[in-house]
This record gives sequence, C-alpha cells and structure tokens, in this order.
Amino acid sequence: MARNKVFKVAAFLILAGVLAISPMQFTDHETTAGADDKYAPLVNEINQILQDERLDGALAGVSIRQANSGEKIYDHFGDARLVPASNMKLFTAAAAFETLGEDYRFTTEIHTDGTVKGRMLKGNLYLKGKGDPTLLQEDFEQFALELKSQGIQKIKGDLIGDDTWYDDVRLSEDITWQDEVYYYGAQVSALTASPNEDYDAGSVIVEVNPGDQAGAEPTVSLTPQTDYVTIVNRAKTVAADQPKTVSISREHGTNQIVIDGDIPFEGSRTREWIAVDEPSGYALDLFENALLAQGIEWAGKHKMKMGATPADSTLLLEHESMTLAEFSIPFMKLSNNGHGEVLTKEMGRIVQGEGSWEAGLEVMGNVAGTLGVNTDTILLRDGSGMSHVNLIPVNEVSQLLFGVQNKSWFDSYSNALPVAGAEERFVGGTLRNRMKETAAQQNVRAKTGTLTAVSALSGYATTKAGKLLIFSIIINNDLALVTPVEDAIATAIAESGGE
Repeated sequence: MARNKVFKVAAFLILAGVLAISPMQFTDHETTAGADDKYAPLVNEINQILQDERLDGALAGVSIRQANSGEKIYDHFGDARLVPASNMKLFTAAAAFETLGEDYRFTTEIHTDGTVKGRMLKGNLYLKGKGDPTLLQEDFEQFALELKSQGIQKIKGDLIGDDTWYDDVRLSEDITWQDEVYYYGAQVSALTASPNEDYDAGSVIVEVNPGDQAGAEPTVSLTPQTDYVTIVNRAKTVAADQPKTVSISREHGTNQIVIDGDIPFEGSRTREWIAVDEPSGYALDLFENALLAQGIEWAGKHKMKMGATPADSTLLLEHESMTLAEFSIPFMKLSNNGHGEVLTKEMGRIVQGEGSWEAGLEVMGNVAGTLGVNTDTILLRDGSGMSHVNLIPVNEVSQLLFGVQNKSWFDSYSNALPVAGAEERFVGGTLRNRMKETAAQQNVRAKTGTLTAVSALSGYATTKAGKLLIFSIIINNDLALVTPVEDAIATAIAESGGE
C-alpha cells in the first residue's frame, strides 16, 4: 500500500490467531504436495525457504495450484485461517467484477426542486453522490461550468448534499482511532472527493515547507484548497543543521489539522494525506467554491446542509466515472483501502438494495462461493483488508484465483494486479520495487498485503517452462521483515522447470 503507516492492533487479536494453531504447527515444516512429482524440486526448495529464521514464531501458509486444473501441488498449513491483510481485495475485486461488471460506472447527479427563470434558479440545488470516489476538484469545476452554460447565474435557495445512496456508517467496525486520521482509513460516504489521481477519497494533502528564516512559522498548503478543514500550525522553522521532527495529524472527531514539531530552514517539505471528518461536507464545499469561481452567486442568504433529493426533482446534469475495469488499476495496483470499502457498499446497494458493509460483505461471500471457495471456513469483515479480524486460509485464496480464470472479466482482473519489478507505477504498483532482476520480474502478477504482524502475496506466476501456477502466501505473527521470504517463494515458482 502506498505511503504505508504502522498499523497498531490489540494484542488479543494476534493471540486469537496464534491460539487457533497448535504449538506443533509452528515448528513443523511438513507439507502436502500433489501426487505428480514433477514439481518435487520446487516443493523441496520452498521447504528450505520456509526454514528462514525470520519466520521463527510466525505462521506461514502457502498454497500452490496448477492454473489449468486447480490441482494443489503445494500445501503448507493451507487450511489454517489467517489474517489476509490486503489480499482481501482479491475477493472484493472478484465480487465487484462479477456483480457490477467491467463497464460499471459510478454516477453523480445535480438536481433542483425549483425552476430556472431568466438567469436565476429559484429553488434548492442538490448534489447527489452515488459512491464515486474519483471526483476531483476539476470535476466540481466542470459541474459549475455546465450549470452556467444552462443559463444559471444566480440561485435563490440552498445548496444541499445528498449522501443517502449509502448508509451513514462511515467506518468499518475494526478501524482504529489512529488509522482513521489518515487517507488509508478515510471515512466512506456516497458523496466524497479526492485530492489526486490516486483517488484517495475523503482526504486532503497537507504540505509543510520551512519559513523564510529560522524562527519563522512554516508555510502550509492544502490540496485541494478548502475551508472545510482548519489548520493549527504549532510548528517552527529551525536552523538548517537541526533535525526535522514535524508531524501532521487531525484531532479525533474534528476537522482540525494540527502541525507540530520542527522543520529545518531550507530543508525538504513534509506532506501527509489526512482524512477529513464527514467527507460529504468536504465535497459540498468544493462544489460551492467551484460555483462561486464561475460567478454563480446566491440571491440572499443560503444554507449548506445535507438532505435527500426529492423524488420529483429535476435532473440538471449527470456525471459518470471511469469504468470499473479502469478503476481497478489504482484500486489493486496501489492497494487503495477506500476503494475496497466503497465497492463493498456499492455491491450491497446494487445487489441487495442497501449500501452497507453488511449487505456488501454478504454479496462478496456469495460470489466467493460460486468460485469454489469454501465459505464456511472464511470470515469477511471489510472490503479492504484493514481488519485484523478477517480470516481466510491460503487454500481458499488460491481457489478463488483458480475460479476467476474462466470469467469473461478475468483479463481486467489480472491486469489490475501488480507486476513484479515493473517500474511504471500503474503497472508494477506495490511490486514495482520487488523481485527485480530475478525470474519473477514481469512473470509474477500478485496482490500484496501488509498489516502489523501480517504479510501476504497471492497471484499468478509463469514458470521457466511456460506454465502458469497460482500461489498464495500469508504470514501471520511475524516480527521481522518477511517480504524477502515471499519474494523467494515467488521467484522459486517462476524459476521452476515443471512441465
């Protein structure tokens, strides 16, 4: 995940995963291999890799299948339930493609309950969000331009945001207070906005630069510019040889962003992606700013508030997002948590008529079942993998990856996976700096996953012999950096000569 933070988690959740596995299993490295011994060298090599001391005290689940038949050729604690981290997104993306379709687009609507007379709109203006997490400042500017082209130059009424497409539960139940301050734990709303083309919905980018001399107040800028948040600048510029200790955070339950610490004179900037509280109001603020910038004014006083769009309102304009196939690139390549949660609620809304986590997770479970996953042995708690309560065995992850191959949308699904060693950010994604100059480079497409004491890598590998294999690696209760172990396993698969 881009710009990762350290995720704190209650110790009892980790212990719950530990206690589910007998002590014998933590030290026993025996595996079950497929009946065909042509992969025996690969099995032996992976067994050796799993002796790595960085795994001492940890639990590693590894499952490998032949892509053409689904036959398991390697199974190391494959049925142990493990916290998958962002490998959960493999399930979310599969369910979204299956239920919404590759060409699905989010929409945003602007309505009025009044009429346009001359250059004045007499009535309220409604900004109705329907889940789109890709709305940028430039989109709100385009909305304003289109309204102006319809002859609207004044509004006699209120500006109302409508986020009723989803429920009003903003955070999945296992998000911590620390996580919700930052973009990766941003609140989910049907009406929201993003600060950049990574589409980190519900967040603003805060940049701090040193002042013009030691002792001066550092300068602070926001992207996009909005008055929806308040900056409290407690930081100071210090001499060039002093350490940088500047921090950027948001006070819980408020939109007060606090900047503390020191930033050296002529030193480098500090940036942070801060999640806003109640992103519906954030989107509405950007829309009002865009209207004013186009010279569209209010006749008299007006209110900015939230409310439902009347059923008999008039649609003034509708905006469509990119397709789901296109959207899956930033979602999966960059492991965007907010996208996973939005898709979960969207599936709930479209399939079950309810834009909630509960409804969306039910859809995800149902789709997983149709792909051959044993849903009796998995626990789904969110769509992003942020929860430490998600539980999935690696054999079920590899089964999902086998099951999706015959779907009409599989090419889009596969294309969204990060590619090992591919330098382009929207190709290599979270694997762009891993497995370079190895057999895995360009031959492994896989989803990463990282939480405190959790690491995962699952996807597809093309072997030296040209065969496609499916693999899933999930490591829990690790205290060391274990991504090199995952990379070694993926590279061993790519180097394998089984035919």
